[in-house]
Amino acid sequence: MTQGLATLFSPLTIRGHILKNRILSTGHMTVMLRDGLPTDDMVAYHEARARGGAALIIIEAARAHPSGQAARPAIRAHDDACIPAYGRIARACHAHGCKVFAQLSHPGREMAVAADGTQAVAVAPSAIPNERFHVMPRALSAGVIEEIVTGFGEAAGRCRAAGLDGIEVVASHGYLAGQFMNPRTNLRTDRYGGGFHNRLRFIREVLDAVRAGAGDDMVVGLRLSGDERDHDGLEQGDMLDIAEALAADGVLDYLNVTAGTSAGLAGSTHIVPPMAFDTAYTAPLSQAIRARVSVPVFVAARINQPQIAEQVLAAGQADMCGMTRALISDPDMPEKAREGRLDDIRACVACNQACIGHMLNGYPISCIQRPETGRERRYGTLTSAAAPRRVMVVGAGPGGLKAAAIAAARGHDVTLHEAAATPGGQVTLAQMLPGRAEFGGVTTNLLREAGNAGVTMHFNSPVDAERVACDAPDAVILATGATPRRPAIEGSDEAHLVDAWEVLKGAVNVGPRVAIADWRADWIGLGLAERLARDGCHVRLAVNAMTAGHSIPQYTRDKWLGDLHRLGVEIIPYLRLYGADADDAYFQHVLSGEPVVLEGVDTVVAALGHAPETGLCDALKDWPGHLHMIGDCVSPRSVEEAVLEGLTVGAQL
Repeated sequence: MTQGLATLFSPLTIRGHILKNRILSTGHMTVMLRDGLPTDDMVAYHEARARGGAALIIIEAARAHPSGQAARPAIRAHDDACIPAYGRIARACHAHGCKVFAQLSHPGREMAVAADGTQAVAVAPSAIPNERFHVMPRALSAGVIEEIVTGFGEAAGRCRAAGLDGIEVVASHGYLAGQFMNPRTNLRTDRYGGGFHNRLRFIREVLDAVRAGAGDDMVVGLRLSGDERDHDGLEQGDMLDIAEALAADGVLDYLNVTAGTSAGLAGSTHIVPPMAFDTAYTAPLSQAIRARVSVPVFVAARINQPQIAEQVLAAGQADMCGMTRALISDPDMPEKAREGRLDDIRACVACNQACIGHMLNGYPISCIQRPETGRERRYGTLTSAAAPRRVMVVGAGPGGLKAAAIAAARGHDVTLHEAAATPGGQVTLAQMLPGRAEFGGVTTNLLREAGNAGVTMHFNSPVDAERVACDAPDAVILATGATPRRPAIEGSDEAHLVDAWEVLKGAVNVGPRVAIADWRADWIGLGLAERLARDGCHVRLAVNAMTAGHSIPQYTRDKWLGDLHRLGVEIIPYLRLYGADADDAYFQHVLSGEPVVLEGVDTVVAALGHAPETGLCDALKDWPGHLHMIGDCVSPRSVEEAVLEGLTVGAQL
């Protein structure tokens, strides 16, 4: 066992179930369902994390009653067909000594769209609208409440029949149980509303029903937001009283603490907090609850390294740590930590791009650093190359590093050349943005992966066609990236027009009044705006989209937009840059076609996308060997596509 991680790797016994360590994967939607049932892909996904050493896997939220079904697919725990599907996951994970819990939920008013694409008839304790989805729910009748409670109990029975070890009931993130507990969303005057204990009646009845359905042997837990951190949300003081009251009832075996609510944009950023939030920032919430209850307390949110989890546990802030994205990024993280291989752990950087970003868009979750995630059945076990080759990789950005690592791991003789002195490509620039230093971990992790695979790496080593001919590799993988796109801008000779890369590298002086022309509406415009505002500039962010950050994951974007508002950044949507002079910047409104002049501009920062670097590809068009292109030199996109293409090419060689 790794010295210094004694608490993390100590067992925890809950209702007779021994959890072999303190690492769990919390319930999270994977988008790996078919007809409301887990698929073979989901079984393989969870088994990979069990094999990697997680002690507990909580399967994603399942609907305990049909009234909770919406357009976003969820396991139908109200249908007997879930029993064999749950059983397959349980057996796969049990084979590796990992316990498996179901998670039962009802979203209440937190559902905007029905399965057929129409607006859903959402239900809630009272007809109080949701601010995030703009849903006006229908107040539940007492009869339907009783049906929902019964549904939870029957769903628990199905989980027991499937051979699962426990059940977690969701009362977090402003979902139905949380709506009943909140006096600002529960205005009922019957037995389910009014005073404190009446507002707890629904969740108490649900827990009693779940316990009856689960029997005495299964673990029953509750997920709570320690603070919903949103307008009209439950606050920490509210949750302390609620947690203490429910734990004292004797039904619960543990509490699982997180933060945030789905009800508002601000609160929802805590559902899957981006890297702008500190690591383990929710631990004080679990610590406060732990001081008031006698049952074990779990905590989750931004616990991405075993050392951080150990600190939380050793300080008495929690009894177990949810490390979900850490396991998405590296399913073998627990075993690596237990064996003392901390430097080999692929740490999550909380970019939210391929995990929650995929889920929100209805695609199976993955990881930008580890595209094998979500693709376990295809790439989980790579075969050795039938005929090892000499492979040259040109470019040590994320795509090149991944391609080199995979090819070398399969037995090829791989040499990687990078023209710059250091690896990373555009990641080196991205990590310079405020709050994005952690993103540099992408390079650190992929560089380690390549090194462990035996890749020979050369830096300050540009490659041309002559070098390829001289070295005579069997295959060349081009990962030469892209450069800033610099279209002709009217008046640019007179204006102080610079590009984003020049600003980040400190190669130009920026005046006190700045206009940023943001074509892609991604991290670059947001990050530049924050950096320059913090430097004291007056910043106007002119974005060619509906809003800044339009193309990046919602929770990352919304946290950033709130920060920029506090910094006084003016965001102007629907603008395209077409001209500039010494004093003004000239835009066109993309919808009306009318001109928009931003007056009093000292510097225009152009973030107008990138142009692929294809020079070496063009020079090798007649080269007789096997030539592959990946990443931005094919088409400028993001780290995710570059790394996925690196994996794909490396696995095919």
